[in-house]
Amino acid sequence: MTASKTKTPLPDHTQLPCEDGTSVKNFQEHPQSILLTTSLRPLLDRLHPDGQYDIGQDSGIYWKVTHPPLKGCVSPDWFYVPNIPPLLNGQIRRSYVLWQERIPPSIVLEFVSGSGAVVAERCRSEERDRTRETGKFWVYETQIQPEYYGIYEIRRESVEVYRLVNGRYRLLTPNARGHFPINPLNVELGIWQGRYQNRTLPWLRWWDSEGNLLLAGEERAEQERREKEQAQIELQQLRDRSIAMGLDPDNLPQF
Repeated sequence: MTASKTKTPLPDHTQLPCEDGTSVKNFQEHPQSILLTTSLRPLLDRLHPDGQYDIGQDSGIYWKVTHPPLKGCVSPDWFYVPNIPPLLNGQIRRSYVLWQERIPPSIVLEFVSGSGAVVAERCRSEERDRTRETGKFWVYETQIQPEYYGIYEIRRESVEVYRLVNGRYRLLTPNARGHFPINPLNVELGIWQGRYQNRTLPWLRWWDSEGNLLLAGEERAEQERREKEQAQIELQQLRDRSIAMGLDPDNLPQF
């Protein structure tokens, strides 16, 4: 009698490495991710009133079971996945495991920030490498398959956006504003030159479909502060005019 084979269950996010022990980020990439996330969050909360979505920032996506495990993992700088719970069994994800969750990201973004000609060229090649099984572009296009894949070259102040069409990435042409429409979110992606977190730099940012910049959390708070301050100034001006006219500013008629 032949013994039946027991199928080994696939590992989940709690059993796979969530870091590779390297530190390769520069000082712009972390605030860049925060900027993308906080400016998009209000729109995502409206789009997903049930809260069913998640965002990864420099987090791993496991696309294949390999030995060692990290050979079957890529770590985009930023990605958004719709229609998934923000927690798994009450736990924050250590990584995003495709065979566990099955829904691909809607958009993946990579930041390229080489510190010299040779390093920069190697980084550009890595993000566009179509080598089967190992090339990052090949993995995104054929295995993970986010609908949109963006490559932001910080030193060149340029961004490329690809859209998956019939299983292949097609390089998109920017619109008249120099932005790339991201249709599922009804937003545009492009480069903005300005000051964020005490740094005046080119930043990758979102706009709405009419070309209005989506503000980050700090920017929204500052805008609200200025609007409140302006309202107080206008109220004081009204009081001053009332007094000059011999009226009691506390007993003005209400309209």
